[in-house]
Order: sequence, then structure tokens, then C-alpha cells
Amino acid sequence: MPVPLRIQEVERITVRVPFTERVSRWNALLVWQWQIVEVIRVTTDDGSVGYGETLPHYTWGPVSDQALEGVRGRNPAELLGDDGLGAGLQMALYDVVGKALGVPAYKLFNLPKVRDWCPIAWWNTKMGPEDLAEEAKDAVAAGYIFHKFKTRPWIDVYQQVEAVSAVTPPHYRLDLDWNGMLLNVGTAAPVLQRLDGYERVSIYEGPINQGDVEGQRELRRKVSRPIALHFGAPPFPTAVQEAVCDGFVIGGGVSAVLRQGQLAAEFEKPFWLQMVGVGLVTAFAAHLGSVLNFAQWPAITCLNNYTDDLLREPLTIRGGYLRVPEGPGLGVEVDEEALTRFAMEPPYRVEQPRHILSVVWEGGRVVHFSSMRDQCWPHFRQAGNDPAQEPGVRLEIWDDDGSREWADLYARLEHGPVREQRS
Repeated sequence: MPVPLRIQEVERITVRVPFTERVSRWNALLVWQWQIVEVIRVTTDDGSVGYGETLPHYTWGPVSDQALEGVRGRNPAELLGDDGLGAGLQMALYDVVGKALGVPAYKLFNLPKVRDWCPIAWWNTKMGPEDLAEEAKDAVAAGYIFHKFKTRPWIDVYQQVEAVSAVTPPHYRLDLDWNGMLLNVGTAAPVLQRLDGYERVSIYEGPINQGDVEGQRELRRKVSRPIALHFGAPPFPTAVQEAVCDGFVIGGGVSAVLRQGQLAAEFEKPFWLQMVGVGLVTAFAAHLGSVLNFAQWPAITCLNNYTDDLLREPLTIRGGYLRVPEGPGLGVEVDEEALTRFAMEPPYRVEQPRHILSVVWEGGRVVHFSSMRDQCWPHFRQAGNDPAQEPGVRLEIWDDDGSREWADLYARLEHGPVREQRS
């Protein structure tokens, strides 16, 4: 009787993969730590090597030292589907088992393959209209036709859509994500109804508080584009029974994704997979999307934000669709030289740039903030202290330039946002 496959070694490799130049300034406002990527390398006693990847500062499940120690000496096939292991380790196990058996990772999900190409979106955080349009031009050149971006009260969404529309073909599609920033149906309905008139607008994600079941149901009746909510809020039975949305955002561990994806399919609700990272995460998302028949909306991995995918050969993206790798495991080869080039030492954090954020409305009223997370977000999202979406609004970013003027205003902002009126 053959000896079962055993895990011989497990390694944690932490790297810093820089953002592309244009997105870097905007990502610095909230997702600056996404540059840090944790790669897990698993080696089995037959010489197979598997890789997994996650963003330790943005993940559904971190990989603990206890999990790494606990899998040594185990048969990796016995551990598949264990979401408790954490994102990078779980992914690495699917990769190494697939390689040991000579089959693609999607064969290990015990579901029939339904597609060879999976829809995938270009992704941007909140961003000014001019830069967003430049991103859209890059997206088209890179083979994308789907584009998801963050919409916020401090940037004119109509200007964003119009700027992108001016530089993209008519079949280019925009998915707009508010994270509840439109607050309620009374505020949201006029905004979404106006956006319904733009050809390229495709899907609205989380326009208002996801717990507002009555509001979500009413809003869905008032707009013509599909509305997406994160799976589980409100609970899935409520979401379906009350008809609060047209589809879902699904992410997490393999067992959770497969379970939620099949539940959505039973009620014919499309969804997009949201698994953020670089090359390995994107490949893994393609494997999952290949067996989930209602993964019909473009997946979100944020791959385009990075200067390197950590792979020897890039993934194939054409006409907005990502080809599912057919090689064993994840079907991609990790660039070991890149892991060495981008390696970082602890503590695994990147110094956060200091800046003053000024939201400016027509007529000259201004509110200054020292932080997106600690001041700007709660000012609008929790307190609703200013309009949720007003035409002509813009965000000005004033980086720390060492001036006395900057330092004085920043010192005032330590006590909270500062409201002013410009002449």
C-alpha cells in the first residue's frame, strides 16, 4: 500500500509589492497596507511545492503560526476545505494537492466545470474623474471591459462616469460601489435614477445600509440597474424572501464560497467573487468561478493595482474574461526571484503618508480631514454630516510638504474635522 502524501515543510514569505504610480496616491488614503502580500509555500514529501497568497491587512482569514505548525506531517488532501486554516495556507494546499495528483485545482472542488473563461473587473478605490478615466484607458488596453470603482460623497460620481464614458467603447461597463454611503432610500433613489441614464453603468453595490431591508426593497423597485449586496447581510433567507437585491458579493474560504455560491444559484441570483490580491489569488478566483455557474458577474481581485503579479507568466485576460489555468494545482508558476526582490523585514507595515483631505463643494464650503478612516468616513457614513452625493463636489489631497501652513492646519485637525468657507 503506498504511503500517503505528507506535508514536509511550510514557509511564510512576506513581500511588499508596490502599487502602480497612478493608483498609489489614491490607495494611500485607506488601503496603503494592501502592498503587503503574504505568500505561503508548502512542500510535500514527494517534492511537490504549492503556493498560496493573501493580504495580511485585508483578508477573510489570517494564517496563524499554530495553523502552519499544525499541518506539518499531515496529508494535505485531508485538509482541503478547512477554512479555519486561513486564506494563504488553504490556497497553498489546493495548489500542492493538485500538483501531486496532476490535476487543476478546480477538479478538487467536486463540482462540474461550467466555463473556461471567467469575467473579471478592473478595480479602483475612490479616485478623481481624470485619473479614473486614465485607469479606464489602461483597462481597455489590458483586455478589460468591466470596471468597478468606489463611489463616495466627496467625489462627483456623474463626472466620474462621464469622464470614463468619454474614453471607453460603448460596451465598457461600470460597477459602482457605495459601501452604504448613500445612507437611505430617499437620498439614494434620485442619484441612482440619474445614473440609470448612463449607458456604461451596470451594477450598484451596497448603495444604502444593508440592514435596511424595507429601504433596500423599495430602492430596488425604483431603479433599473441590478443592485448587489454582500452575502449574509441581511441574512440570505431574508434577502431572497424580501427581494432586496438582484445578486451578491461573495468571498471568503473555499467551503464558504462554494456553499454561498450554490445557495445563490438555487435562487438564480448572480454574484461576483471578491478575493483581493495579486497573481495567485486571481488564479484561484478563476478556479472557483469555473465551477460556480452563477459566478456571472466580473470577479474582483484588484490585480491591476500592482506593479508585479509575482508570476513567471501573466494570466490571460481577453475581452473582459480571465482564462482558467489548466495546469496542475493553480496552474501558474511563482516568480521566486520576485519573492526575493520584494521581500520585507518585520514589522510588516508600510509607513502611512500624512495628508490633509479637503472636501470642496460648489459655492466654496469646505471640510478638512486628517484621515480617511478616522474622520472622513465616519463624518459621512455614520453621522451623515454633509450631502451624500452633490454634483460638483471634489476631493483635494494636500500631502505633508513640511510647510508651517500644513502643520498648523493638521494640528487643528487633531481635534476633529475643520469646516471653512472659501470666498
